[in-house]
Amino acid sequence: MDIFDKLELLANSAKYDVACTSSGADGNSAGGNSAGGSAAGTSGVGSKCLGGICHSFAADGRCISLLKVLQTNICIYDCKYCVNRRSNDIKRSFFTPRELADLTIQFYKRNYIEGLFLSSGVIKSPDYTCEIMIKTLELLRHEHKFNGYIHAKAIPGADSALLQKLGQLTDRMSVNIEMPSQTSLALLAPDKSKNSILGPMGFIKNGISESKELAIYKGAPKFVPAGQSTQMIIGASPETDSHILKLTESLYKKYKLKRVFFSAYIPVSNDTLLPSTDTQPPLLREHRLYQADWLMRFYKFRADEILDDSSPNFNPFMDPKCNWAVKHPSFFPVEVNKASYEELLRVPGIGVLSAQRIIAARRSHSLDFYNLKKLGVVLKRAQYFITCGGRKNEGLIIKQDNILRSLMSKKEFDMYKDANWPKQLMLDAKMLGCEDAEQRQNGKVLKLPSTDGVVSI
Repeated sequence: MDIFDKLELLANSAKYDVACTSSGADGNSAGGNSAGGSAAGTSGVGSKCLGGICHSFAADGRCISLLKVLQTNICIYDCKYCVNRRSNDIKRSFFTPRELADLTIQFYKRNYIEGLFLSSGVIKSPDYTCEIMIKTLELLRHEHKFNGYIHAKAIPGADSALLQKLGQLTDRMSVNIEMPSQTSLALLAPDKSKNSILGPMGFIKNGISESKELAIYKGAPKFVPAGQSTQMIIGASPETDSHILKLTESLYKKYKLKRVFFSAYIPVSNDTLLPSTDTQPPLLREHRLYQADWLMRFYKFRADEILDDSSPNFNPFMDPKCNWAVKHPSFFPVEVNKASYEELLRVPGIGVLSAQRIIAARRSHSLDFYNLKKLGVVLKRAQYFITCGGRKNEGLIIKQDNILRSLMSKKEFDMYKDANWPKQLMLDAKMLGCEDAEQRQNGKVLKLPSTDGVVSI
């Protein structure tokens, strides 16, 4: 098999891993401070910029590319959800360290890529696999003087000394938690254990902390400067959205992860323990998890505020922030000229940037709805939840379809209209600034869809 046949096979085998995003690392080819980079003053090739990595968008809006590939798709494990599992009859291949390092640098020089995302099946043993990956990255860092972004997968079960060496050659590392519960992991990935996954996570977390403490010393080696991430598969096991969200929150707190990625399960095998092969990937559920993850990371929401035992799964018709707003009418309306930053973040249509702008602008003058629009507030949504100087938006027409359209995307609204759902479920009129609990317009009670008892998706 020639090298391009290997590339096609091993790049295709890597497509199910989604745990790559902006790096959070900074460096360039001129200096020697990149992870594993050349000595100070020695020139090299490759660069990475703050917030930038392939298959995503950098902080400045640029789309950045990387080579995303497996070292090998040979694997001694038999995880039932994995296309590369031992029992699956597929074509197998293997990149030698020299082959992959040379291929990566040639692709970089041709401007095809700006970095590398390296994962691997487990060949022979976790330690042997980790050693092969280390040799590949050593060739890139030391022989080719490649200072660009590298994200490598830590191999569960590998010796900590090998993980330490791998971490000094990479910008970001990740250990896939795979399943949302220990029960599902034992059932679907019997060769892996909770400790073999969480152990490396803890080791990487401690290594990052120690590296930051040593950063004051010139020339101190860096260890995973862009932090660590993880990925879990959604839809292959029966856990609720609430369970997944609480696990996500716990991982952020305990292991200081940069990101938790969610991968909608794509049926790749016939197994009674897994959804049938004709099952559609739960893409909407994955999308809702990313929205909720964003609320926890940037909007100061807790997992138990977004979902709880009474509503353990996401509303398919409404994003989690709007869903929370509809379920908490007593919190509204919010007076934008007095509300705290945290209170503003709870309003549908007000994001992090627009909340910051409101806080800054109101120091000099009182804000009205015209000002809010100029500051980037999405009034289509926000106007039902806020007041300016104690007044609602002039000319605001409170009708069921208007409110629904403001809180849902067109696709979600069409789904709702087509679904056989009750359309006459009451929204507390106090939230809308109405005096009576049953404000009437054109002889009809104003109502919104309930978010309680939503069907599981």
